[in-house]
Amino acid sequence: MSVTLSRRGFLWRTAVSGAGAASGVMLSSAALAGAGGVSQPVSEAGGHEQAHSLLNVSYDPTRGLYADISRAFVSGWEKTAPSGDALVVRTSNGGSGAQARSVLEGVPADIVSLGLSRDIDLLTQYGLISADWRTRLPHGAVPYTSTIVFLVRRGNPLGIHDWPDLVRPGVRVVTPNPRTSGGARWNYMAAWGAALRRSGGSEAAARAYMQALFRHVPVLDTGARGATNTFVQRGFGDVLLAWENEALLASLQLAPGHFEIIVPSLSILAEPPVAVVDRNVERHGTRAVAEAYLRYLFTPEGQTIGARHYFRPVDAACLAANREHFTDVPLFDIASLGGWGAAQKKHFVSGGLFDQITAG
Repeated sequence: MSVTLSRRGFLWRTAVSGAGAASGVMLSSAALAGAGGVSQPVSEAGGHEQAHSLLNVSYDPTRGLYADISRAFVSGWEKTAPSGDALVVRTSNGGSGAQARSVLEGVPADIVSLGLSRDIDLLTQYGLISADWRTRLPHGAVPYTSTIVFLVRRGNPLGIHDWPDLVRPGVRVVTPNPRTSGGARWNYMAAWGAALRRSGGSEAAARAYMQALFRHVPVLDTGARGATNTFVQRGFGDVLLAWENEALLASLQLAPGHFEIIVPSLSILAEPPVAVVDRNVERHGTRAVAEAYLRYLFTPEGQTIGARHYFRPVDAACLAANREHFTDVPLFDIASLGGWGAAQKKHFVSGGLFDQITAG
């Protein structure tokens, strides 16, 4: 069994032994700096094996999640595969918008698991994915959800409790760049929606808040994981706007006891979707295994793995069984703000509101 992860154009492989795994360790090398190819898997003995290969182009905070998903899925797949067959699953991670553009530019993704639905809709506009992708899987093709929370340093020294606290004098906010990161767009729309609701729907007040907020953001990383590393590892900033799963990972595993999670009074329901890249799976002959991989995300096993990585399962029973990690908070969805199409036109096009409020 071979599960390969990648970041920023480089690939590394984790070989996993288990029942049904092909003899020898499968070796695979490729570069995804551009259109990139996939080398033929070769066994340690030097002979070629019958192998199926999947490439999952994903967004930043899913590295650990899809490593575990792939190990579990491959183990089950190889138990029922013909003798000698093997499955290689690789994952490329980066900012969601940048990842979608990489697929448009030729990265041969079989599946995409991106930060927001608009990034997949972009691929449908160019004929890579069928327009009915939302209806092919349960829950609108969203296997897990999350929300946006604040991560602060131990003791919460600046007393950050809610959205207005982010614009107090001296507070440095860490968030990635909405131009390249789907997580950053969720952060932005969470702040915008909360400001709208606090002001009774006044767009002028919401705009003033967003201008104040981004004056407190000294640097914009390209992706959500980069922003987490800036805050956690480099020690920069006073508060991190983060996916809930990223905040839980940092506070419970990366640096336990050094950070606290602050749940604001209101936040957004983040729904990162998945889809098969139809054009590519037809070329690769991988449709059946790609569809099976995505269906696995919605099984009890797949949902449990998601919860273990602090994503909120869409399965109610699995969510209830893991409720201790997830704080109840009033959530609004992107549809209540007009949907991603309207958000793109209003906030994120060149010269849109994001450019206006960050000018200078």
